[in-house]
Amino acid sequence: MTAPETVPVSVLCMERCHLGEGPSYDAGSDTAWWFDILERRLFEAHLETGRITIHDLPVMASALARIDAGRQMLAAEDGLYLREIASGKLSRVAELVGKDGPIRSNDARVHHSGTFWVSTMGRAAAAGAGAIHAFRDGKLSLLFSGLTIPNAICFSPDGATGYFADTRENALYRVVLDPATGLPVEAPAILHKREAAGGLDGAVTDAQGLIWCAIWGGGCVDVYSPRGERLRSIAMPARQPSCPVFVGPRFDRLLVTSAHENMNADARAADPDHGRTFLAEVGAIGRAEPSLRWGGS
Repeated sequence: MTAPETVPVSVLCMERCHLGEGPSYDAGSDTAWWFDILERRLFEAHLETGRITIHDLPVMASALARIDAGRQMLAAEDGLYLREIASGKLSRVAELVGKDGPIRSNDARVHHSGTFWVSTMGRAAAAGAGAIHAFRDGKLSLLFSGLTIPNAICFSPDGATGYFADTRENALYRVVLDPATGLPVEAPAILHKREAAGGLDGAVTDAQGLIWCAIWGGGCVDVYSPRGERLRSIAMPARQPSCPVFVGPRFDRLLVTSAHENMNADARAADPDHGRTFLAEVGAIGRAEPSLRWGGS
């Protein structure tokens, strides 16, 4: 496997995240959002001005979906929460419960139909305790179970294909969807099995349908075709990149979160940008994140 290519990368946020995750972008307000799961923090970055606000949360949350200009849906350790952007007020609207001990939310992404896919996992990453759920029209349903660290949730531009990974197994899956609902119509099949160092983590698709996946422990973002071919690998300044999203008015920059979870002092010293959040000029174009269907919206 060839070495990752180098592209221009800048630090968007110097604040280190213990477990940075779940970046999303609201094009209407030119605002990027991401989480530090373990420290219960939500980051808000207005890209044009560079202003960054950090919101403390009462729960561990990992991802959000835009509903409209004033509301978001947060995926958290015990459920989904409606969040009022202006006040930060949270109201739980659905419960997430594990069968084999405490869980937390992990990865998530909105299908263009407005259906919100949310993954859960055991607090200690217990084997088989992970699952992926769909939230649609106010109801939460189980899609897939028996996973360990469900990640890389993303969708093809036409909405007919969904992708997800189990980081522990280092397998990227493909599943055929009903484009009108974002729900599966067939069983998932393995699209790509990573054999190299590092784990398949969060992912996003670009306007052409390519899959951009952060490689936890690999210090890079890899790009896969819808057929599972690895097309590119782009170096990141941190060893544990966790999730990408395309940002900016033209969706031509890649925001990538990272983490220092489970890194000792020596590992952190050897990785000086650990836990920071980056902007990369990757020479590709993404697309707007869909809004979640809520209350007829």
